[in-house]
Amino acid sequence: MKLVSFTREGKASYGLVVEGGIVDAGAILGDKYADLRQVLEADALAELQGLATRNADFSIDEIEYLPVIPEPQKTFCIGINYMTHIKEMKREKPEYPWVFIRHPQCQVGHGQNMLRPKVSERFDFEGELAVIIGKTGHHIKREDALSYIAGYSCYNDGSIRDFQRHSQLFTAGKNFYKSGSFGPWLVTADEIPDPTQLSLETRLNGEVMQSAELSDLCFDIPYLIEYLSTIGPLCPGDVIVTGTPGGVGFGRDPFVWMKDGDTIEVEISSIGVLSNPIKDEE
Repeated sequence: MKLVSFTREGKASYGLVVEGGIVDAGAILGDKYADLRQVLEADALAELQGLATRNADFSIDEIEYLPVIPEPQKTFCIGINYMTHIKEMKREKPEYPWVFIRHPQCQVGHGQNMLRPKVSERFDFEGELAVIIGKTGHHIKREDALSYIAGYSCYNDGSIRDFQRHSQLFTAGKNFYKSGSFGPWLVTADEIPDPTQLSLETRLNGEVMQSAELSDLCFDIPYLIEYLSTIGPLCPGDVIVTGTPGGVGFGRDPFVWMKDGDTIEVEISSIGVLSNPIKDEE
């Protein structure tokens, strides 16, 4: 299934992407589950699957996309997690994952404007795979990790590079208002049995900037789930953004930054394309 969060005529909802458009699951199940996060918390994906044979309620062109999980309890991002990115940043392979947090207000959905802030011109792209957790787990074993995944999506971890380097912590440069994007939808895990077989490509105005296989991850997805669930329980709707490959703007000579009027795309095989216009903050 492809599951989407959206607004239509000013009302937030969620649904399934089917032939011809969207089945509005929120209109049918909204009294039970207000959003996709609540669907996952209730272990109710089967109820959504039961709607998959319905005719579309409206065209996909009639919606505005929201981030797949609009208000995740936790969004863990992993820095320096592709070998190609480690090399271009001239770093040593880390002993443990570099973990930072992104907050909900810093992300937008597919098709929505990503904002370059007034205070910086160093707005960089980072195409990434997002993993959405489907059930609660604490101290999850590596061999069981994939069974805790509800599905996968695309993520653009838009980074304000000068603010990122104000300290040894990444937080400031990773949480500017509407600087990242998440979408277009969640593809359920049953459709992607082996995420290491996925490939990722990031394009700026149609030009390929990043191209990599997920097998190039320094710390793979089962390890990340095991590691993060040791810190505390992972919960339904939590998101793990798994890192970006080489080719970022900061790693180029000369630097390449996103600017007003640009379009940035992150495409992951078996998932789709996350596309966003870049606009200057007013």
